[in-house]
Amino acid sequence: MNEILGFSTLDLSRFQFATTSIFHYFFVPFTVGFALIIAVLQTLAYRSGDPKLENLTRFFGHLFFINFAVGVVTGIVQEFQFGMNWQGFSNFVGNIFGIPLALEVLMAFFLESTFLGLWWFGKDRLPAWASLASIWIVAAGTTISAFWIIIANAWMQHPVGFEIKNGRAVMTDAWAIVTNPKGLEWFAHIWAGSLTVAAFFVLAVSAYHLRRRANVEAFRVSFRVALITALIGSGGVILAGHEQGQSAVRDQPMKYAAFSALWDTPDGNQMPESLVALPSNAARENRFELSVPYVGSFLAFNNFTEKAKGINDLQKEYEAKYGPGNYTPWVWPVYWSFRVMVGLGFLMLLVTLVYVWRWRQGKLDDPGRLYPLLLAMPLAPHLANFSGWIATEMGRQPWIVQGLLRTGDAVSQLNPLWVLLSLAAFWVVYLTLIGLDVFLLTRTARAGMHEPDVETPSVPAPDYVPEGARA
Repeated sequence: MNEILGFSTLDLSRFQFATTSIFHYFFVPFTVGFALIIAVLQTLAYRSGDPKLENLTRFFGHLFFINFAVGVVTGIVQEFQFGMNWQGFSNFVGNIFGIPLALEVLMAFFLESTFLGLWWFGKDRLPAWASLASIWIVAAGTTISAFWIIIANAWMQHPVGFEIKNGRAVMTDAWAIVTNPKGLEWFAHIWAGSLTVAAFFVLAVSAYHLRRRANVEAFRVSFRVALITALIGSGGVILAGHEQGQSAVRDQPMKYAAFSALWDTPDGNQMPESLVALPSNAARENRFELSVPYVGSFLAFNNFTEKAKGINDLQKEYEAKYGPGNYTPWVWPVYWSFRVMVGLGFLMLLVTLVYVWRWRQGKLDDPGRLYPLLLAMPLAPHLANFSGWIATEMGRQPWIVQGLLRTGDAVSQLNPLWVLLSLAAFWVVYLTLIGLDVFLLTRTARAGMHEPDVETPSVPAPDYVPEGARA
């Protein structure tokens, strides 16, 4: 049986890996950015000695715990899929890909788990400085974890530090892999995106309680910390994304052409950028296009004269280099997901700047007319992250390792029925977990923080002498 319901094993395996990765990625950037915000809040509580800030930190720590626990469960499937559905990929890159994954577990996950437990359960047992150090180690661990995963994925996009032996990629330069320019660019972009995920969540929770006038002093602090984080994150994600796009012109020109729905290399001495287009792979052109001249040159090269190659020209080059085949990705989802990501990135920056302005006006305690939008903004960075991954992963097809291994050659020889059944099972489990996570986060966030316990001075009990014992 090669197909079921019109889908091959390759189709179902790709869809399964894509959806489980997106489900897992719902938690990953939240954990990375949230740990940093909590570490900053813990630092403020430590330096001020204010019990309200300590209580605020524990409140957000409770929310972090919920997301961390569910995120760990969703990540278990990810590594198993390489052996289950992608045997050809595992055989080809196991010597390289397995090392950063192992380091992620040994250096980062155990670090996070151990010190998160120390921070949470050692509150009344550890010195204050040790508790503070623990949460900063957790924040560092989440960042290190993200770094190793990104390095692994970046190697698939831009392979370096290897040679082919007996049909397998073998590492020859570990340092080249760790310092892969693609990986460093991606890490900056994804780390900044993680800050936006956590920042807009904390902004929404803080705004909710400020609107209710509950624990105003404490939530004013968390709102300001989150606003600064959102400014750094939303600005950083745009700058890093711009650099990442320019590197795609050099390393993955077909992907960049798909980002822009650029079918033919432009004539003349400039490259336009389409604002709206309806790409058609069948016709190998855009059915409709609205473009702005010179903008494409600036976005790709920081000048107004250079041009990138079009999809049709690149297809001919790849056929000559790699042999017959279709080297063109499915353009319309790549094109539109890229624009959704960019649009949401600028929306996040705009909302952040509005509230920075309100801060300067001394109106930060009142979320203002944008309050409903602010409550909905935690969805924006998630959607931007999902769209970005769809664009970058679909944009490199048909390659699973750029220029070395095609996706069709990497899939395991499985009965598509079993892949379909496992796909359905994963969807049920993951949707249940995400629903549980959202329910618990919403319920806990709305409940707010408890007031610090006030110690009541002890009063000595009056002496009591039984009636018959009196002299």
